[in-house]
Parts: sequence; C-alpha cells; structure tokens
Amino acid sequence: MGLPALGLLLAAALLRTEAALPARSFQIDFERDCFRKDGAPFRYVSGSVHYARVPRPAWRDRLLRLYMAGLNAVQVYVPWNYHEPQPGVYDFTGDRDVEAFLDLAAELGLLVILRPGPYICAEWEMGGLPAWLLWKADIILRSTDPAYLAAVDAWLHVLLPKVKPRLYQHGGNIISVQVENEYGSYYACDPSYLQHLLGTFRALLGPEVLLFTTDGAQVEELRCGTLQGLYATVDFGPDSNVTEAFGAQRHIEPRGPLVNSEYYTGWLDYWGGPHASTSATLVAQGLADMLQLGANVNMYMFHGGTNFAYWSGADFKGQYKPVTTSYDYDAPLSEAGDPTEKLFAIRTVISKYADLLDVLDVLSPSGPIQSQFPLIFETVKQAHGFMLYRTQLPRDILAPATLSAPPHSICDRGYVMLQKEYQGTLERDGQTELRVKGKAGDTLDVLLENMGRISFGANFSDFKGLLGNLSLDSRLLRKWLIYPLAIDAAIQQGWPHAALPKSSCRGRAGPAFYTGTFETPGIAWDTFVKFPGWSKGQLWINGFNLGRYWPHQGPQQTLFVPGSILRVGCPNNITVLELEGAPPNPFLLFLDQPLFNRTFNHSPMDKE
Repeated sequence: MGLPALGLLLAAALLRTEAALPARSFQIDFERDCFRKDGAPFRYVSGSVHYARVPRPAWRDRLLRLYMAGLNAVQVYVPWNYHEPQPGVYDFTGDRDVEAFLDLAAELGLLVILRPGPYICAEWEMGGLPAWLLWKADIILRSTDPAYLAAVDAWLHVLLPKVKPRLYQHGGNIISVQVENEYGSYYACDPSYLQHLLGTFRALLGPEVLLFTTDGAQVEELRCGTLQGLYATVDFGPDSNVTEAFGAQRHIEPRGPLVNSEYYTGWLDYWGGPHASTSATLVAQGLADMLQLGANVNMYMFHGGTNFAYWSGADFKGQYKPVTTSYDYDAPLSEAGDPTEKLFAIRTVISKYADLLDVLDVLSPSGPIQSQFPLIFETVKQAHGFMLYRTQLPRDILAPATLSAPPHSICDRGYVMLQKEYQGTLERDGQTELRVKGKAGDTLDVLLENMGRISFGANFSDFKGLLGNLSLDSRLLRKWLIYPLAIDAAIQQGWPHAALPKSSCRGRAGPAFYTGTFETPGIAWDTFVKFPGWSKGQLWINGFNLGRYWPHQGPQQTLFVPGSILRVGCPNNITVLELEGAPPNPFLLFLDQPLFNRTFNHSPMDKE
C-alpha cells in the first residue's frame, strides 16, 4: 500500500560546518550576535512541553508533533517537588522518569533547553518548590537562607549528575541550562543567591555548558534577575512590541543572540475566570517578527497538558487565584494533543525554503576557489553532483545582452542566476545562450550539474563543469569564484532539518532546498514517490540520496524508495533540491507502484 500524500514544509537554514572546530560545542558568538553549534551559526525555534503534565505513553506522540511542526528544540521544566516528595526521598520512575523523556527527545532529533529550577513557576504547585520546605516556618525561600540553600544543594547534587552526561558537549542533546527562573520578579533581589546557584551549577555541570536566566522584558526585572556569567534572556507575548522587548535584553546583553525564552502562545485559566484565548493570527505575526530579527524563540506553551492530581498552582494578584486542572493554555497542540489552527499558522511561519545561493557556507565549507577562468570538476577533484561558478557583471547592461557558452562547454546543465534571480538553463547539446541585463557588479551565478559521465562510446574522457569561459556579448567573463558543493555530506550530517530557519521573500524559481517530515503507517514498506508539479532535481530521505527526478522530461515519473531506509516510530526526513522551480504548494505523493509516461522528446538515437 502506498503512503499518503505529503505536504512538504518549506524550510530554510543558515548552518555552516567548520571541520577545524570542536565536533561538539554550543556557544555564544558575541561578535555575530548568534549561537554557534559545532562552530556553525545556529538558531533554535523551540516549544515547551512539560513531561509532568503528559502521561508517559503520550510523550512520543507530543514530541513527534512538535518536531513535525518544524521545531528543532523542546524546552523542559524539572519540578523539584515532583521528584522529592519527602526530604531525601526521590522518585524518578514511570511518569517521573525525566531521563527517559530527555533520551526520547534525543532519539527524535530534538535538542533540549533545560530549566531545572530550583524554582520554575510554571503555574505548578509552589512553583516546583517542595511543600516540606515550609516545615521550617521561618525559612526564606529563594534566598541565601542556610536552610533553604542546604535543601537546594542536596537536590541539585541528585539531579544535575543525571543531566551532565546528556549535555551537548558530552554527546547529548541539552544545549543550555537555566539557573533559577524569573528571579527579577521576586521581591528578594539577592545577587548572592544567584551567585551561589551559579557556583553549584558550574561545579556539577562543568565550565562549558551554556547557563542562562529568563526574566520579563523590563529593565528593572532584568536588573534583579541577571548575573554576570549567566546569559540574560527575556520573555514576552504577541501583544508586546518586539523591538522594545528585545531592547530590554540588549540593555543587559549588548551583544549576543536575541532570545525570547517564553513566547506566550496563549495563557492559563483560573477557576471562576474567563477561558483564555489568543488569536492564531496574532501569535503567528509575532513569531514572524521575531524570526525576521534573527531571534531565537521558545513557544510557551507548545503543548500545555494537564495538572493531574494536586499539581495545579495558584497566583496572587490582589487576591488568591487558583489555576484550573486543565493546562491547555490555548496552545498550538491542545490538551489532548490535537493540532489546532494556531499550530498550522505557526508552522507556516517557520516553514520556509532555502535558496541554494543563501547556504553556500553550508554546502561548500572549504570556501570558494579563485580563478581567472572557470575550472572543471576534475581540476578541483569534485567527482559528482554540483559546482557553483560565480562572477560579477563587468559593466552596466541596460539593454539585454547575450550570455553565451562555447559549443559543448556546458557539461551538463547550467542553472543561471543574476542577483539571485533565476534566468534560465544552459544545456549540453541544447540551449547555450540566454539574454540578461543588469548593473556593473551584479552577481552572476551558474550552478553546474553533472548528469553522469559517458559509460559507453568512443570517448570515455567525459569532463564535467564549465569547459569553456562564458561571454557577455562576445566579451569573456573573468575573475571567477568556484564553489565545490558537498551537498550529500551536509544532508548526512543533519542539514537542513537541524538548521536555522530563515525566511525568504524571493519567489520559488531556481535552485532551492525544500524539507519535510512524514511518518510511516506502522511498518516500513518499499514505496515509490511521485513529484506533482515539480521540475527537476534530487531527493534525499533520511540522508539517503535516492537519485534524480525529471518528470516533465520523462518517461520516469517516480523514484523508488526502499523500505530499508525508512524509520518506524520517529520522523522520516525528506530533503528536495529543486533546480528550476517547485509548484506553488509543494507536496510529494507516495504510491505502491512506479509510474512511467510517454516522452515527446524522442530522437532516432533513442531506439538504439
């Protein structure tokens, strides 16, 4: 049986691999105002899911839905009182098995932003602090009170050793860890308390882990909630002015990545109050505004869940306001785990395609080769696939001029872009001229595709690339940058699924990457994939290169997908490199048999 139709999510990325840098690192680049993962610029779009509010059998389902919505990280609170119900009595079994939750996230390809408290708020009973702390009536919570610190230290010495092996630097998926939570909103304003926590976290987790704080987007809150050595982030909802809110973060952190650690997709309900509701359009627009600024965003909540048993907390805002059992939060994924209109609106915002020209640092990590004239594949020791040739227009061309290649010099297809706009395709034994116009200094790019070397015939020396120089109205173009593209290596390393979403305002014509995910229906069968409305390109599933598709050329209309490369129980990643132009609503169709059509491009040689 064939798999159902798959709507491809358009995704974009700006991820650079640098082999010389450490293999596992997650750091802040204060010069470029971004995170760096394994040395490459990185941004996360994350969602909060609280394992304590979701029955363990549903964990996989909720995390899968988060992943398939296009998010690359999950933010996780650890409620202290959930695990230490009595002093010195710990429970990490069943629904409380936080290690299993973290490992499941890793299995599904999700990074983790961990918020272990000790105080978490989260509208959870006593903000995650154990009620037994109040057995000492004069205790001062969230302060340097020795009784409180002793209990905190004992707890962290149990919890953080479970965390350390799962840090990204140690091969795990935890990229950052929060120290305390919204401390600037607490009356104490005690920097000595934060300093004590910082020392404990560093002692137990090591010097490399990225530690951060979160506070409201007000300078006063940030003043009391931040500490040198802890990266300061903010939280705010879609009704806030994005520029002003991040301006508060910049007041404390003049350089570094912009981070909204709690972007409120909805709000909680109180008993006796109105049901909270936040417009999907408003949430999506706020998210788009932040992504446009290059910010990292965590959606609070992505899936709220339920305050089972006695775990719902309360607020005091002039009066006591207990929180309802439901923690649906009007989140993108409902309390029962169903997708909502808000989820689809969010997915549309973060699902963009990546123009090939925008990700050359990913695909050609060694950088370009400079040459007065084009170099062929063999000269730069590129065997297969693609190379990009780049130069600039030497003069203004106000009226269309002829861009031409010598006979038999395009081996085998050249996709031409001027100022990133697709102009057309030059072909071996086909079209070798295009009409172009532009200004002096405009960038001219030619993506050369190797369609396969001759395997039978008189001449086996089938060189690839630009075998002769291009000319503009008969004047040779010079000063080329040549990018050997290691596309397969990048995809096998997880790009673009683990990469930085980046919106693009350009059209879909010309070379671009499209990504999506799908689940197999219980078992991984062999199948065939069809490309309705697509032009020509290459397909990868789970990093496996399935080959070229070219449906309008025919006769082959489908590609074979071996069941052996498919995964059951976790997402299957699809990456498409479309070379000429995708359909307006890109999707793939999985079938149980191949399709072939008759082609109208026959020549006498086709029969031999």
